Amino acid sequence: MRTKRSLNDLDRRLIFLLNVAQRRVQRVVAGQSPRGVTAAQAGLLFVLGQRDGALLGEAGAALDLGMPGISGLVERTVEAGLVEKRADPDDGRAWRLWLTASGRRALERAKAGAAALNARLMEGFTDAEIDIVARWLASVQQKFPKGENE
Repeated sequence: MRTKRSLNDLDRRLIFLLNVAQRRVQRVVAGQSPRGVTAAQAGLLFVLGQRDGALLGEAGAALDLGMPGISGLVERTVEAGLVEKRADPDDGRAWRLWLTASGRRALERAKAGAAALNARLMEGFTDAEIDIVARWLASVQQKFPKGENE
């Protein structure tokens, strides 16, 4: 015999809800990405907007990517003319990443899109509720650190 589930039970299917939310947000992000800039590339532009000249590994860590992931992303972003890769003057084995003029323009468009999307995501919620959601999402990263179960 099936028991009737309450709405509260359905609301607590966190894995399902998180996965669906992530896929839907990703579709919106992909649809509004600045001309020819992928969501992943926009993420790299955001990192470099905060710290232009970051080391390749630092950018990867900021995006939660390992070396293979960040290397491929950087190569695609360099090919798109958004980022320039230069050898580190202090360590010839290391690479630093710099925004190009096109990358700076794409970053400004991406910032505007992200601000609009964040505003849409927060519609109907109080600041206190958003603080709880942000705290919960940050706690997921702490509970499941990078490298665990990879």
